[in-house]
Amino acid sequence: MTSFDISQLGDGAFGILQIAALLLVFVIGLFLLYLLYVYLADTRQQHNSVRRNFPVIGRFRTLFEHLGVFFRQYFFAMDREEMPFNRAQRSWVYLASENADSTVAFGSTRSLAQPNEVLFLNCPFPTLAADAVPINPVTVGQSHARQAYTPGSLFNISGMSFGAISKPAVQALSQGAAAAGIWLNTGEGGLSPYHLEGGCDLVFQIGTAKYGVRDEHGELSREKLLEIAAIEQVRMFEIKLSQGAKPGKGGLLPGCKVTPEIARVRGIPEGQDSISPNRHTDIGSIDQLLDSLAEIRQITGKPVGFKTVVGNVGWFDELLQRVHQRGMDCAPDFITVDSADGGTGAAPQSLIDYVGLPLRVSLPQVVDKVTEYGLRERIKIVASGKLINPGEVAWALCVGADFVTSARGFMFSLGCIQALKCNKDTCPTGVTTHNTKLQLGLVPSDKAQRVTHYAEQILREVGVIAHACGVTEARQLARHHAQLVDARGIPEPLERLYPNVAPQKKYLIATDNDGATG
Repeated sequence: MTSFDISQLGDGAFGILQIAALLLVFVIGLFLLYLLYVYLADTRQQHNSVRRNFPVIGRFRTLFEHLGVFFRQYFFAMDREEMPFNRAQRSWVYLASENADSTVAFGSTRSLAQPNEVLFLNCPFPTLAADAVPINPVTVGQSHARQAYTPGSLFNISGMSFGAISKPAVQALSQGAAAAGIWLNTGEGGLSPYHLEGGCDLVFQIGTAKYGVRDEHGELSREKLLEIAAIEQVRMFEIKLSQGAKPGKGGLLPGCKVTPEIARVRGIPEGQDSISPNRHTDIGSIDQLLDSLAEIRQITGKPVGFKTVVGNVGWFDELLQRVHQRGMDCAPDFITVDSADGGTGAAPQSLIDYVGLPLRVSLPQVVDKVTEYGLRERIKIVASGKLINPGEVAWALCVGADFVTSARGFMFSLGCIQALKCNKDTCPTGVTTHNTKLQLGLVPSDKAQRVTHYAEQILREVGVIAHACGVTEARQLARHHAQLVDARGIPEPLERLYPNVAPQKKYLIATDNDGATG
């Protein structure tokens, strides 16, 4: 074997080696200079103790802390461990959205002794497919709104504002909702052209800032209400008192997400933080709430309800008593009960973590209050908040909900990966960002099909649960069909936890004459 002699290289090759060596020395020199700069910066700064005591290497703590979120999600967390939605919950939505096989084998990974988990009681003779019937339709605003509404589905899309979510996300939801025959709630950000594109039914939400229906002073505009009501696709109006992520605080849209188009739809300045008031400035009492409901219904001719996260359920006593005293025309056509663990947008962690009641507690309480006052036929109940899988939807129906809505379930159907960047403009899947490059990943025509498949699969599997319980359609599910696991890990019947309430006779008499109070 002959040894290699560098002198054998030609002048050109030797020159290339020299340049490469010089570049390597230059890069190493730059790197050393950068390390020196970082060292000096770390030792002189005063706000970070770790970096001051351990310059340069202290920065790895911040890096690993950031990367830990992703490593836990993909490598370390078990299927049922993550929050706010675990991998098993998300995987079911992804499979349903792709119209793929969602069956599993070898037993459930869900703990059947975990407190607060629901178990359904199958009957010995389940309903045959041949005996199943279509879901019983429920009409909202019957005899009280000039244009009452009978939704085509019991499972629908909850409020997500244009601004909080992107243009292609709204387009996909609109098209998918139309194909599935479900409604799409606009969220408090106003009505954009993209909501109308698909031709689906819409619920127009009026937030505390009254985006889309506000005048130059930020007050409710009768003229703009009439313009919105004239659109046939807009079937109902919802006054948002509060939402799951931030009960007691209005919507928060960072200025980086207030594009010229969003500013135009909302009627606000471009590029400035869009911060809604904590409550409607013109709704500060039960009577003012009832006044607003009646006024909007009178102007629009369409059903009107309100959305709230429940804290102290006692205020419903005053609300429902005042309905009887004033008459059925001032009653809400529906009440949307949101959960304290709901919410998709930016919110203070103190509110997300500590304020409001979860839906497992508040929904049966609200249903029982409305029933107690003899208003169950007049007021429909919509359950919202973290109901993304069939079992959760079926539980809400057992408790007494007429309809169920979901926001984050449909976000997953659009491709959301729970990156927890909804409050930034950096959503990697294009769902909650207005960065046009990131939006390229969300193709509306493709994602619309996923939205449709997800809605259809939810309804199909809720039907499977209902048939296993021995009823012919999902709205026949009742409290005796389910049990809730208690703190000891023992299932307890829902009807024992929440005994069925009978309407008080005095209120039945009061509403005998088609809503006339006695």
